[in-house]
Amino acid sequence: MGMLSFIKEAGEKLFGRGEAKAAQEAAAATPTPENIAALSKTAGDAIETYIGTMDLKVEALDVSFDAPSGTVTVSGVAPDQQTKEKVVLCCGNVANVAAVNDLMTVANPEPESQWYVVVSGDNLSKISKQYYGTPNKYTQIFEANKPMLTHPDKIYPGQVLRIPPEA
Repeated sequence: MGMLSFIKEAGEKLFGRGEAKAAQEAAAATPTPENIAALSKTAGDAIETYIGTMDLKVEALDVSFDAPSGTVTVSGVAPDQQTKEKVVLCCGNVANVAAVNDLMTVANPEPESQWYVVVSGDNLSKISKQYYGTPNKYTQIFEANKPMLTHPDKIYPGQVLRIPPEA
């Protein structure tokens, strides 16, 4: 998949608590190479933990974050295309992440999904009509983005969604 862009100001706020918050404050106060490296490490760890909480299993998962550029690099072997794409979304739909460098491979390759960036006024039915010709397939988009989405009405501008091939 390569490099994917995300909206840096949108997404889960993983870096505003715990070790990641402390590292972020230290890097902002004294931007030394050591503080920036610590921020990058703790942010990468926070994203990897977040992927784990979504119960996405990836063999040899490795997540790193480059604080100056806001880029996450993720590698590993996903069991299927859907898991790979969800991991990329977990990495990218995080506040302060501008891009994801996807170096993952898939054990059982399948057709890739399309990507959609939510804009103000969107809902899953409207997106379904645009991609599938009917608003009634919004559940397919919702299911394709679980567990990151917990309810079909809880999408926000700037969020990137998977639009799977029509079933």
